[in-house]
Amino acid sequence: MDITHDVFNQPDALCGYNLFDSNAALRDALRFHAPGLATDGLSRLGECLGTPAMQAHARLANANPPQLHTHDRMGHRIDEVEFHPSYHALMAQAVQAGLHGSPWAALAGTVFPHTLRAAGFMLFTELEPSTLCPISMSYAATPSLRANAAVYADWGPGLASREYDPLLKPWRDKPGLTMGMGMTEKQGGSDLRANTTRAEPDGHDEWGTRLRVTGHKWFFSAPMCDAHLVLARTAGGLSCLFLPRVLPDGSRNALRIQRLKDKLGNHANASAEVEFHGATAWLVGEEGRGVPQILAMGALTRLDCALGTSGLMRQALALALDHARQRQAFGKPLIAQPLMRNVLADLALEAEAACTLALRVARAVDRADDAHEAAITRLLTPVAKYWICKRGSAFAQEAMECLGGNGYVEAVGQGVMARIYREMPVNSIWEGAGNIMALDLLRALGKADAPAALSAELAPARGAHPALDRAIAQLPARLQAAVADETTARRLAQDVALAVQAALLWQSAPPAVASAFTASRLGGDWGQAFGTLPADTEFDILLQRAMPR
Repeated sequence: MDITHDVFNQPDALCGYNLFDSNAALRDALRFHAPGLATDGLSRLGECLGTPAMQAHARLANANPPQLHTHDRMGHRIDEVEFHPSYHALMAQAVQAGLHGSPWAALAGTVFPHTLRAAGFMLFTELEPSTLCPISMSYAATPSLRANAAVYADWGPGLASREYDPLLKPWRDKPGLTMGMGMTEKQGGSDLRANTTRAEPDGHDEWGTRLRVTGHKWFFSAPMCDAHLVLARTAGGLSCLFLPRVLPDGSRNALRIQRLKDKLGNHANASAEVEFHGATAWLVGEEGRGVPQILAMGALTRLDCALGTSGLMRQALALALDHARQRQAFGKPLIAQPLMRNVLADLALEAEAACTLALRVARAVDRADDAHEAAITRLLTPVAKYWICKRGSAFAQEAMECLGGNGYVEAVGQGVMARIYREMPVNSIWEGAGNIMALDLLRALGKADAPAALSAELAPARGAHPALDRAIAQLPARLQAAVADETTARRLAQDVALAVQAALLWQSAPPAVASAFTASRLGGDWGQAFGTLPADTEFDILLQRAMPR
């Protein structure tokens, strides 16, 4: 046989492995954040998500993006989005795993339902993140819907159900329901108070105050969800409204999908521009208090942005490690090359620090009634969203470089690393980009309990490393300076994130991990790119710990 036609020194695909059992960083973080948590379900989910069948669904859902059908063949307006069957298979698996509204319906005494769900969300992101957009919004919208008790009584059970039904039907006829959101408009973006969509009174019924909505939304996420929470101007100001796709009488609501967004990534998911032509909606919560309600939902979707990016980091790292383990270069495996070892170890540190910080925020959601945890939620949600998501794109680029040209090649949707790279920016942009997160941190610091809460959070790690002690000692003055001058808010968000990540790693990870992270990120012994750890780093420990199989 002609040797030029033999394929050799090309790694096998990373497939047929357990995403949870092989993730030591996630398992250790869970032991710290949620002691006693039963993880059998996560292990089963990890096994499922690593199968060739599920990986094929991820590829097909992204290679065959959703298609908008505004009319049927007879000319009737239908405003439906058609998805590839693999999209529905992924959605069904995510719903079955309870990654949507199920934590809100957890039985009394259930331990850490939101932390458990967060771990599952990260695992699923490793397989396919696009489908998690409607899953995340269903999670975030469910508690806000409680502000309309009548609607929640009818819709709550379906939002917590672990059955998935993709068809547009009345809520009574569906075993499971999903929710989306429609907040931003073309003229305002993050400035929600610039919204112009209006809602006029239309009487009262069993769901309370009914309104007719006229206007538009520039980003209407997951338009095939069963209902959406939207912002509109009422007589009392910007209000939060519940707007179902199918009305109780079975008719379609007056929502017109103008077009689907042609996005850089997130290809399996549909994001739309829509218009409301007298659409029917119901008031949720107090009239004129829509923005605070949206911000409460935003805290949860922002958590999911941090969780999602953390999951993508882990998958990119796993692909890079598995490739370097198999690929030979210059007479030995890539993973035996000193510089490659440095790069991979540095990526492993970043991924583990992201994982434990994101789970820390999820733990705070589980303990929302505790004053300290409530303060930590306000502080660390924007910090985690800002820093983890900001690091994502650089992380994915470095991991792709570990695969060389093979990482850059798409191969009809089979290029998983390329898909990860395209996906990374969305979590940084969605639900408030970097400046919004930095300003949210400043607002959180305006609360009287904030400095003390941050100090208490860092206290258990005092004395672990001189660089961490210095960073902790400098923070009080930094907090005051940033509140006085917001131009330093991004740097403060970064430094708070690094200090908290280091403190968490000293409590949850092996000393080799915590020491290397602290020395590099806080001790000044690190360059401006991944792969610049000092020569005395315990590379063997870091690499063995992160290996996916």
